Amino acid sequence: MKTFTAIIERDGITGSYVGYIPEFPGAHSQGDTIDELRNNLVEVVSMLIEDNEPTSNIEFIGTQQIVVA
Repeated sequence: MKTFTAIIERDGITGSYVGYIPEFPGAHSQGDTIDELRNNLVEVVSMLIEDNEPTSNIEFIGTQQIVVA
């Protein structure tokens, strides 16, 4: 079992959730709820692992707010 970090955003127009996993190029999906998105991302990563797609060396560190004057 391996843990990946998902970046989740909400589309302000449709209200749907969009997510991707930086550590795994090509792993992105969407869903009407965060639970649906999470399940979709698990499915995507599972398929990529089955196809022996390599993961990258990216390590998620965190987020920061940037103030622009």
